Amino acid sequence: MKIESHRDLIVWQKSMDMVVQVYQLSTLFPNTKIYRLTSQITRAAVSVPANIAEGHARGTTKSDFAHFLSIAKG
Repeated sequence: MKIESHRDLIVWQKSMDMVVQVYQLSTLFPNTKIYRLTSQITRAAVSVPANIAEGHARGTTKSDFAHFLSIAKG
């Protein structure tokens, strides 16, 4: 299978699944945590597939892509 887009990457697909799960779980947080904790957790979750996609889209070097994967992992 040829990888033509970041959407073809299994790691990106799984990270998107994680984002959906994080958003679903965040609805269960108490109201007192909605604005602080929920915002921080959802932004962190969304950054994972975003960094994978950005690293893949750059298409420069393997080390550049590896750098964005490292950021996503963090």
